[in-house]
Amino acid sequence: MLLENKKILIMGIRNKWSIAYGIAKSAYENGAKLIFTYMGEDNKDKIEELISEFKGSKAYILNGASEDELVKETFIKIKEENGKIDGIVHSIAHANTEDLHNDFINTSKEGYSHAVDVSSYSFVLTARIAKEIEMLNEDASLITLTYHGSTKVLEGYNVMGVAKAALEASVRYLADNLGKEGKRVNAISAGPIKTLSAKGIKDFGAVLTVVEEKAPLHRNVTTTQVGNVATFLLSNMSEAITGQVIYADSGYSIMGV
Repeated sequence: MLLENKKILIMGIRNKWSIAYGIAKSAYENGAKLIFTYMGEDNKDKIEELISEFKGSKAYILNGASEDELVKETFIKIKEENGKIDGIVHSIAHANTEDLHNDFINTSKEGYSHAVDVSSYSFVLTARIAKEIEMLNEDASLITLTYHGSTKVLEGYNVMGVAKAALEASVRYLADNLGKEGKRVNAISAGPIKTLSAKGIKDFGAVLTVVEEKAPLHRNVTTTQVGNVATFLLSNMSEAITGQVIYADSGYSIMGV
């Protein structure tokens, strides 16, 4: 199994339809011990039930993934209770609904800052705190999730595209910084998937239809498929890969139309 005896932290799990869940399932089936963070005290019972199938897993509340002190406090607790870890999956992003539904030019300063803070800075913070408290084992792998809207204009993605572009640039700089210690940093650009977050994108169903029509494989991707890519990036099989955006989108991103 690719991740046997590896401890993997997955940040931002929400439900069985989320990409984070698909990654968790693949990692677990490949031998990983899982640790989770989630948002909202009122979600505790739901999250514990959700991860109950991953035997031996633990979940920690983190109500501010872009808040320095909250992340540090949570990570210290995770390290104290689990020891050092071998990988982190960052599955956290958010933008205000009005900033996704209105024209991008109307994005407010507050909305712009919020999207970049939660969706991009939180990953930089995750890497920095993990390094500062020596939470990561040698050869650890960090992964974040991005989307094609970071490089192309996609209707309804708006400020989130800007935030994801910042996230992808952050991956490259973090890869350079952490590479000195042998640690790797990559992003997965998944094709569109019917997740809770995707419901915030206007006419999302039309996006799924276009991908199915235009992608070389003529099908949309699943959380399981994205999860398998994540497992590969978390494993030693990908030890020569860092600073990259890996597309798991049935090839849609290569098409010119």
